[in-house]
Amino acid sequence: MSTPEPVLTARRWRSRRSAAVAGIVFGVLLITALVMMQVALAGESLQSLESDPGRQALVRISLNLVPFAGIAFLWFIGVVRDQLGDVEDRLFSTVFLGSGLLFLAMLFQGAVTVTSLVQMIPSESIDEAIWTFGRGSTQALVSVYAMRMAAVFTLSVSTVALRTAAVPRWVPFSGYAVAMVLLLVAGTFTWARLLFPAWVLVLSVAILLTPARARSPEPPTA
Repeated sequence: MSTPEPVLTARRWRSRRSAAVAGIVFGVLLITALVMMQVALAGESLQSLESDPGRQALVRISLNLVPFAGIAFLWFIGVVRDQLGDVEDRLFSTVFLGSGLLFLAMLFQGAVTVTSLVQMIPSESIDEAIWTFGRGSTQALVSVYAMRMAAVFTLSVSTVALRTAAVPRWVPFSGYAVAMVLLLVAGTFTWARLLFPAWVLVLSVAILLTPARARSPEPPTA
């Protein structure tokens, strides 16, 4: 007599719709966080942030959004891998998973650094040199290294999507273009960071709107 599937592994949690919803949540939250952070830190000096409580509030709100974006991104990765099933390519799957986790780790580290800097603002223990160092290291970590990992993630996902025909062909081809931009200019133009969550958002909407292909049946168990 068969037993029902556990709730956490039920079919609805592993469906294409689940992956699409997770990707949409990630894209919306990360775009919002990056835009708010960019607006709040538009001034180059520490004094411009110290004298404006509104900017400080924007930074804190954006930092609170990052963990939830990360949770949605992890769910997106997990469901996409599950959806690949037997057609999963080990090479691209490894690159896909590794680059996604590295991107998330670097994004979280950058958020932790900014959180520490913002918490030091009301006190007198922070000076211009500490602020410059923290801002520069966070900028390099997120815009240079994390975005390069995002580019590798986009390349691998686009290749898998193209080979499996899971979404319209223009989506993976646009992913190749986004990856090239992130690889070449993400460290120079900070607004280019928005391309990655925007593309994940587009991919997720395409997954949501594209009918699922039939998965190969699992071999019978003895």
